[in-house]
Amino acid sequence: MLSSAKRFTARASARRITLAALMGGADLHQQGTRAVPSLRYVLNRTPVWTHAQAASLSERLSETDNAPVGGFGWDGRFNYLHDQASFPLFNPNEMANKDPGALLAKLQRAPYATRFKEVFGQNIFADPSKVFTQAMYAIERFELEDPSFHPYTSKFDYYLDGKVQLTAQELRGKKLFDDPAGGNCASCHIDQPGVNGAHPLFTDFNFQALGVPRNPELKVNADPKYFDMGLCGPLRKDQSDKINCGLFKSVSLRNTATRHVFFHNGRFHTLKDALRFYVQRDTNPDKWYPKDPHGKVDKFNDLPVALRVNVDTTDEPLTRKTGERPVWSERDIDDVAAFLATLTDGYDPQTK
Repeated sequence: MLSSAKRFTARASARRITLAALMGGADLHQQGTRAVPSLRYVLNRTPVWTHAQAASLSERLSETDNAPVGGFGWDGRFNYLHDQASFPLFNPNEMANKDPGALLAKLQRAPYATRFKEVFGQNIFADPSKVFTQAMYAIERFELEDPSFHPYTSKFDYYLDGKVQLTAQELRGKKLFDDPAGGNCASCHIDQPGVNGAHPLFTDFNFQALGVPRNPELKVNADPKYFDMGLCGPLRKDQSDKINCGLFKSVSLRNTATRHVFFHNGRFHTLKDALRFYVQRDTNPDKWYPKDPHGKVDKFNDLPVALRVNVDTTDEPLTRKTGERPVWSERDIDDVAAFLATLTDGYDPQTK
């Protein structure tokens, strides 16, 4: 018979597969408002821009695009990893610590408290603010320096190094992924080696409004007046310009084939469904969006009507019209999924 701890772990694992956002809080019954983005790969090279730098960059790119670049989280509101690390500690839907003092008490009781004092000084616990600061920097250094956050051990990495070959299906998938007149995925999820042959992170760190359907699995969405608008709120407060509403960060696609929730609201639970939505959003909108009381497809229904103009309809393949043929067939989707599976870490290059 499983111990209570093992039963809890088993239940948590099952929930992790099915829930759009995980349960947390003091009683583990409070659901978050967003899917959890991966901490891998986007950390060690994510550019951090001040708001002035972001505005300057945006000016050079486009006179109308004022969205910032980089940062951490779906809305990029954290400029530094130690800032990002603090959020879940006090979020009532996550670890739900009341304040830094409550965190201090837990750290003092932790099995690594002695080691903490050895590293940061024997009197570190006398100053709660210093404890908190050093703890956040410790998390930041771990995320930046531990190889597990950026191992580069996928089949695609070995392919770039000339150690393995991709299959015919994987190569077809990559071609579809790259095609600017088709999937056009590589325009945001860059798959070409960088300076000095650096392996790509499969993101450009920019922000996009894709019009992902509203997700009824999120409890917060039971309120018809609630909208998660990414850059312009409700969590981020400094980018309230309406043109930023509905934009979320383009995440790295590394290890995406191992995930069970996709997009910021966890609307899709399989990679292939996420790909289908991407290429069929405009050709088959009735497949993805509900109908309003007048029987019309309520497209882009996870944004207020007045802000739906922000959704990307100018970049391929998001330019299509209802009834047109999607740029990918089901076979194409299988091929792209096969290519994305080559981005999963832990590949054995001896595998034939």
